[in-house]
Amino acid sequence: MESKVISVGQIYKNNFKADKPVLLFKERRLTYAELDDKVVAFANLLRDKGVARGDKVVLDAGNSPEFLCVYLGVVRNAAVIVPVNPMLTFSEIQFIAADSDAKYIVIQEGILQKLGLTAATLGEALGIEVIVIDEALLEEAGRAARDDFDLITDDGEISTFLYTSGTTGQPKAAMLTHSNLVTNAWQCSVALETEENDIFMCVLPMFHVFAFTACILLPLFIGGTTDIVEAFQPKVVVGDLIEKDITVFMGVPAMYMVLIEAGRNDIHFPKLRLAISGGAALPVEVYNQAKENINLPIIEGYGLTESSPGSVFNPPSGVQKPGSIGLPLPEVTLIIGGENDEELPAGEVGELLMRGPHIMAGYYKRPADTDETLRNGWLHTGDLAKKDEDGYVYIVDRKKDMIIVAGLNVYPREVEEALYKHPKIKDAAVIGVPDKLRGETVVAYIVLKDGEEAHHKEILRWLKERLAAYKLPRRIEIREDLPRNSTGKILKRLLREE
Repeated sequence: MESKVISVGQIYKNNFKADKPVLLFKERRLTYAELDDKVVAFANLLRDKGVARGDKVVLDAGNSPEFLCVYLGVVRNAAVIVPVNPMLTFSEIQFIAADSDAKYIVIQEGILQKLGLTAATLGEALGIEVIVIDEALLEEAGRAARDDFDLITDDGEISTFLYTSGTTGQPKAAMLTHSNLVTNAWQCSVALETEENDIFMCVLPMFHVFAFTACILLPLFIGGTTDIVEAFQPKVVVGDLIEKDITVFMGVPAMYMVLIEAGRNDIHFPKLRLAISGGAALPVEVYNQAKENINLPIIEGYGLTESSPGSVFNPPSGVQKPGSIGLPLPEVTLIIGGENDEELPAGEVGELLMRGPHIMAGYYKRPADTDETLRNGWLHTGDLAKKDEDGYVYIVDRKKDMIIVAGLNVYPREVEEALYKHPKIKDAAVIGVPDKLRGETVVAYIVLKDGEEAHHKEILRWLKERLAAYKLPRRIEIREDLPRNSTGKILKRLLREE
């Protein structure tokens, strides 16, 4: 990749056109020049508040231009940004702040209010400095200096921590470098055949690597425009697709059901030329319905946090194979690996292994996990897959127990541990079951302690205090016992088969 950019903080300067719109948000419209001014202002403001090289800064904010300005402002200071899901509970934020050794948290005023905390109480509880995104901060940024600096001198420096759990149940930070993210924006732009005149919609949550790389960094890199939408509200999304001439939409399968329904009601999107699906497996039925009802082939792809994330896509102008995740992106080497990481022939099932410039540097403070995941020079995805004779990749199953709900990762062990803390629960097992809208849904099986009684609503109330809403089970079954093997391990396979 030939690029003038080494820092994520200046990625928008790769194809800079001062007067061109870069961000659309509600009724707001920012040009590239206005975005640059705001990023420089936030970089100066954060520097003046003490943010320095190597500092970890948690960012707890919803989809907004301010999310982007804080993100880019932090990394311009050679600090490390740690974006988190705005739906996380206080205890979940507390874990990430401690584990990442964060010195600061930048949090939107509305999220702080939902947590029922003030900046002072949050700062005292976390032991770090709190910066609240509110009107006062925006006014302060407007008065900030405009020193156009970027402290990054090596694109191999870490820019971002993204928390993921894999199979361990304990979240760990995947460390992504500036080069990882900038390179992946370029890889995705080539594979998806995007153009600088494209207008992207970012309705996926910006804290998520799929949204940030593909819906934000990619358009910034090519000089495109992005319409930022706060949340997936069907009327807003359909309205923006039509009124703002959106050409590129990226979503999870559940979102496409809404567009398909609009098509059935004779609502069409004449400007929309690319529809990208990720975050969860795309049912072939949804693919077929999209072609039939909105005359739009959905481009399915694959990635994971540890790969920045884009790795495999069906080619927009080439052969698209329903049920396949497609072909590797430029500079991505991908094989189906056997027991000793040897490459298996076409048609055989093995673990999906990959290498390339988009692969993470490792997990923060977890050398053993890093060595295991990146052993033999390959990123071990934990996904079972196969290739056909044309090199197209098909995901067969996951080695991991991870559940994907509408594109968001849910780790069964985390939910199980919350259940085990309930004073009435003796045993628990959590699995994911297929769901046409969400990809998967969470189901919990529990066994109560002798003599105890409980209703599933009581258990759900308990979990709501400890877990984000998307992690909550849609069904809770209370049983006499759970199936186990001879060593006492719960047989989740039998629960899934039921």
